[in-house]
Formats: sequence, structure tokens, C-alpha cells
Amino acid sequence: MKICIVSDSHDNRSLLAAAATAAKAQGAEALLHCGDVVAPATLSVLQPLGLPVHVIHGNNSGDLELMTRIASQPGSVVRYYGQDAGIRLHNRRIFLVHYPHHAQSMAATGNWDLVCYGHDHTAHIEQVSNMKGGHTLLVNPGTVAGIDAKATYAMGDLETLRFTLHEVSVEPSSEIAGDNMGEQQGYQFV
Repeated sequence: MKICIVSDSHDNRSLLAAAATAAKAQGAEALLHCGDVVAPATLSVLQPLGLPVHVIHGNNSGDLELMTRIASQPGSVVRYYGQDAGIRLHNRRIFLVHYPHHAQSMAATGNWDLVCYGHDHTAHIEQVSNMKGGHTLLVNPGTVAGIDAKATYAMGDLETLRFTLHEVSVEPSSEIAGDNMGEQQGYQFV
């Protein structure tokens, strides 16, 4: 199962829609949002895509009551969890949280296969050692809104737990070349 991970959309509907549309074209079957949606109506651009959207709020939470109402409407693709979420997709244990330090702590427990986070707008993927003697994948998709950084999202396969970072293009037909940030971290922007 392929998934798309985004964070920190900060009301930028066009970039959020562009990332989700590109991810769906790449085979994404679900979208995880790691917080800072801000205005819940921002998620309306995702409804037509039909992908399940698992979302938490961040420190810029916006109207949480409206977020709850949007998620509870019949036919809504949005599943809103609150400040964090432990979910299961394709037999993988996934934890969503907004803050990096909480993400590091949750990954260290070994209770999760994948921990996703945002907040610092820094796209980053790493395997971290956990207390159970294994490794947990830690993914920060960066900021899909492009605030103080390039607009990015993460795409990955839950079967293989392989993820890549992608730059958002508002023109779905344009090709994105790799850049220094991806090369420095050992990941290539596609």
C-alpha cells in the first residue's frame, strides 16, 4: 500500500491539492497529515480525490470543532484524531504527531513501524534504533505549504517501508530535479 505524508499546510490549498494529486497519480491509497492544517476548510481540496485522509492538529490548530464536524460528515474522506494518532494501515503500526521531540520518543519505544511528524518544516527521513533492538522509520515530510523551505511531501510503500521526499509542483506535468538538500541527506527529490 502506497501512502502520501504531508504536514504544515498552513491554509495553502493549492500546494496541498497539488501534492495530493501528484501522490494519487503515483498510486497513493491514503494521505497522512501531521498537523498545522490551520483552517479546517483547507482539507476540502482533498475530498474530490477520494483518498482517506488521516489528520491531527498541530500547534496552529485552527477551529478544532469544525475539524471534528468535517470529519463526521457522511462521505467525508477526513478522519480527525486530535493531537496525535496511533493507526494501523496495511498491517503497519503508524504514529502521527506534530512535534519532532515527541516523534523521536515514540520511535524509540519500538511500538511503531513508522512515526510521522512535522512542525519544523524540515524534510527528513531516517531509521532510528529503538528500545526493542530493532529500528523504526521516522519521516518528516517538511512543509507542503513551502514556508521557509521548499514545498515538499513524502511518498512511500508500507509493504517495504521505503519512502522518498518530493518537491511539490503546482504544474503536475512538470518534472522536479534533485537538489542539494536531498543529496545531503542521502535522499533524492523526485
